[in-house]
Amino acid sequence: MVIVGAGVVGAACAYYAARAGLYVAVVEAGTIAGGTTGSGEGNLLVSDKEPGPELDLALASLRLWAELAEDIEADVEYEPKGGVVVAETPDGLAALTKLADSQRSYGVLAEPADGADLAELEPHLAPGLAGGVHYPQDAQVQPMLAAAWLLRRAREEGAQVHTGVRVVGIDRGAGGRVIGVTTSAGRLAADAVVNAAGTWSGEVAALAGVALPIQPRRGFILVTEPLPPLVRHKVYDADYVANVASSSAGLETSTVVEGTRGGTILIGASRERVGFDRTLSVPVLARLAAQAVRLFPFLERVSAIRAYRGFRPYLPDHLPVIGPDPRVEGLFHACGHEGAGVGLAPVTGSLVAAALTGTEPAVDLRAFRADRFDDDSPPRGSLSYEEQQGR
Repeated sequence: MVIVGAGVVGAACAYYAARAGLYVAVVEAGTIAGGTTGSGEGNLLVSDKEPGPELDLALASLRLWAELAEDIEADVEYEPKGGVVVAETPDGLAALTKLADSQRSYGVLAEPADGADLAELEPHLAPGLAGGVHYPQDAQVQPMLAAAWLLRRAREEGAQVHTGVRVVGIDRGAGGRVIGVTTSAGRLAADAVVNAAGTWSGEVAALAGVALPIQPRRGFILVTEPLPPLVRHKVYDADYVANVASSSAGLETSTVVEGTRGGTILIGASRERVGFDRTLSVPVLARLAAQAVRLFPFLERVSAIRAYRGFRPYLPDHLPVIGPDPRVEGLFHACGHEGAGVGLAPVTGSLVAAALTGTEPAVDLRAFRADRFDDDSPPRGSLSYEEQQGR
């Protein structure tokens, strides 16, 4: 089998497929974790997910991340530090409390936090917040290290990884079944192809003659100078949940602040659909900084040392595509996770491996079918897969 893409999702697919005894070749046009994975924060979250199929995935994936953490020899900066979601107004707190109540019925640990609780959880938070919810299950990893570790373990099981090689065709034989891929370095025979190309997965799907309405959703992150540990959890405001679930193409920002093991603080989050435009937007960065200072006033005296941006693979219903494509025999997908790819990578990899080997999946895959958009597919980003992979 061939996996297209060496981000954290493709790496997880390679890891679980190789462990299942399958022959695996990973083909990546750029570098390992060089796309969305390398532009993310490494969040493993249940706090931002409403009850439903994605929360089922997230809970299953958190369990797998905990299992992987026990086995990880290399340091991927796994931190089960928990999350804190805050509300500035009573109305915001009422909505947040309603969400937390519904999440608990799914097995999420969601602990109400009043002003005194918030001060204990995060001593440097601004005073006067209406309240919040503490999510002990939220965690974080360093995403690039995680992808590299998963691929290293896959290699130990016999997988091959080809970087700097573009997939330019998906070959189909009698009856339309997948029989391999054509790459910029030659042809690879395979009885299955896994599309884990992140933001470019729509273009990869098109090589097999099917449509996936994946579009890039740009986001920016500010990085501060290294500091003592002043932010203990991933902390964000209630608007973040609404922005994650929004389908607006316009700019949306919410306050997200979290520390890293290296001492820097990451500040987000923004979302907008502008194609693959990589222009650095100073106004967006200024808005993110102002929002962060309102939540953590000490940040007003802290220097930002850099900013980076990336593209989340957005789908209209905010659910990924996972498993076999009923339209093309031998084609599988592991894409469209938007901003949750790192958190959902292990469960996605295990589900794809189960589908490849014909074993019972741990999560019902019907909500993640690839053909669910066939009657209503919006256009993809403005640049082609080959143009983007040649970046």
